[in-house]
Amino acid sequence: MMNNQIQLAVFVFVSALIGLLTYLKCRGQNRHQNSQNKEFFLAGGGLTWIFVAGSITLTNLSTDQLVGMNGNQMALLVWWELAAVVGLIILAKVFLPVYYRYKCTTTTELLEKRYNNIHIRAVIGGLFFLGNALIYMPAVIYSGALFMQTMFKVDVSIQFISVIFAIVGAMYAFFGGLRAVAVSDTYNGVLVLGMAILVVFLALMAIDFDFSGIPAERLTLIGSADSPIPWQTLFTGMLLIQVYYWGTNQTITQRAMAAPNVKEAQKGVLVAAGIRLLIVPAIVVIPGIVSYKLYGQIGDAAYGRIVGDLMPGWLTGVFAAAIAAAVLSTYNSLLNSATALYVCDIHEAYFQKTPNVVKLSGVVTVLLTSLTLVLVPIYQQAESIINLLQQLNGLLSMPILSIFVVGLLFKNVDARAAIAAVIFGVLFYGGLTFSFSPIYVTWHYIHVMPITLFSCILVALVMNKLVFKNKTQWSGRIVTEGEVS
Repeated sequence: MMNNQIQLAVFVFVSALIGLLTYLKCRGQNRHQNSQNKEFFLAGGGLTWIFVAGSITLTNLSTDQLVGMNGNQMALLVWWELAAVVGLIILAKVFLPVYYRYKCTTTTELLEKRYNNIHIRAVIGGLFFLGNALIYMPAVIYSGALFMQTMFKVDVSIQFISVIFAIVGAMYAFFGGLRAVAVSDTYNGVLVLGMAILVVFLALMAIDFDFSGIPAERLTLIGSADSPIPWQTLFTGMLLIQVYYWGTNQTITQRAMAAPNVKEAQKGVLVAAGIRLLIVPAIVVIPGIVSYKLYGQIGDAAYGRIVGDLMPGWLTGVFAAAIAAAVLSTYNSLLNSATALYVCDIHEAYFQKTPNVVKLSGVVTVLLTSLTLVLVPIYQQAESIINLLQQLNGLLSMPILSIFVVGLLFKNVDARAAIAAVIFGVLFYGGLTFSFSPIYVTWHYIHVMPITLFSCILVALVMNKLVFKNKTQWSGRIVTEGEVS
């Protein structure tokens, strides 16, 4: 009983300390009506490279990564993190200069300016919004609740823990905007990475650094045809997924677009890439592999189990605070970006040109939080949450990426052709990868992604020529200095 009280006290103290430090850093920042969009969604352009790197790192690194990747209990999942380094470099060197040149608040604003059409911005912004609402937000809350339940071995339902996470995360996102989210992400990131590294060492010490007895397929980096990542996928859809996620996904790029200038943003993104290369791979696979040796195949419960068994009791309160921080950071980042997409891409375009951003954001936040809690039970049925997330992600990733490719590399493409290509891509990918479809194929879903991407590009270009009678022009470059057409 006394130990539980100590854990709770440490947890509350660490969480409150991070909240206090965030408040002290963010208090007094401008939130006047005439600059609410830039302040609330882009932190007034005031994030230094430290906070860009910290926020990007912790927005991505949450329990869906720690729980989901370790839940596969094999080294193969490390490829997601290694490929992410390439995605971050592409964000820094290719996409960021374009976003800053066009002074974008959302990634979809770039599409509006390249296609000269407000509707394509709304359609793609709506898809990003739905992806956050239906896929990422409930998955993050569920995996965080599962971890807490498993680590502390408490007789409390996952739904109850999910409610607490969702409410606290919503309050952070609403009252502080992106500035508070990014600052708290950075402070929390130091704690999360430090504790996750400690878990790796504790896990290795538990098996005396001896991996004997673990099946070879759990240790190999060359995946077989029936593994989560067959080796051939490294040359098909793996890198395309990373380009989409890091280069066009509003939740990630929003942090990089909130720096004072492109150089500061690039510096932060490249630091985040370094962290992902040097630290993240170990923390998302080694505890899971060790748990297989200790407990056998236990799936997504692996990370919470190994932490609960190996972490010294006096440290579990700190670790609980770190995990809670990771969950809340990712969740409130998703909330903030989803709200930005709705306010900037949809509401201001079709309903009210200059709304009260703070008030409107509050309404959207309440609705999204309620939807998240409704969807949590669905994710409890998943065999592997990380594999489910990646498969569902394909419904949006390649169709959306195709429209960025067409918009940046070609001119004189009708926005209606691009929108039609996106709709085609969602249906095409879903038809090929979900078993209830009449055109279902047994290929790995990552192999289907490049097929979907190039099919969408082809559909957009063919429709532009045959249906809308436009002559497509090859740009020969992404964008030139000063070009805004």
